[in-house]
Amino acid sequence: MKISIYGKNLQLTDSLREAAIKKIRRLDKFFQQDVEAKVVLSIEKKIHKVEVTIPFNGRIVRVEESSDDMYNALDEAVESLEQQIRKYKTKLQNKKHSNESIKFENIEPLEDEDEEEYKVVKTKRFAIKPMSIEEAILQMDLLKHNFFVFLNADTEEVNVVYRRKDANYGLIEPEL
Repeated sequence: MKISIYGKNLQLTDSLREAAIKKIRRLDKFFQQDVEAKVVLSIEKKIHKVEVTIPFNGRIVRVEESSDDMYNALDEAVESLEQQIRKYKTKLQNKKHSNESIKFENIEPLEDEDEEEYKVVKTKRFAIKPMSIEEAILQMDLLKHNFFVFLNADTEEVNVVYRRKDANYGLIEPEL
């Protein structure tokens, strides 16, 4: 596993870097191929935050944990990732193309591993018209939604704008 560690609003010390690498390496046993884990350590208003993203074979495992101590946040992040992998073990096993990425023999099943069924309870259809990103944000705000799907007039692709937790906006563009 290749681990990239980034610091945001903090001095990334060697001991913190080594601790993060050691803890994230525990997840190496779950992956058959060499995957890259991106770890972002940050401090915001005295809250220590750890974000870990591991893309593998067209899928992404991601977790964000916060604590008053960076080492505790790292422990919680690794624990959450392990639980996430366990939770979706059967779903991932059923997908033929992901079998070459995950080592299922190293994943212990959860005690209450009932098969979760996802049920779509509502379908919404609407016509999308070409508009700029600014127009889409305005429309989203007018509707008081957290996201808005629109046809980008510049790229002629379907995009999504969304409101971030930091009160800014994000844009999701398709990549084929």
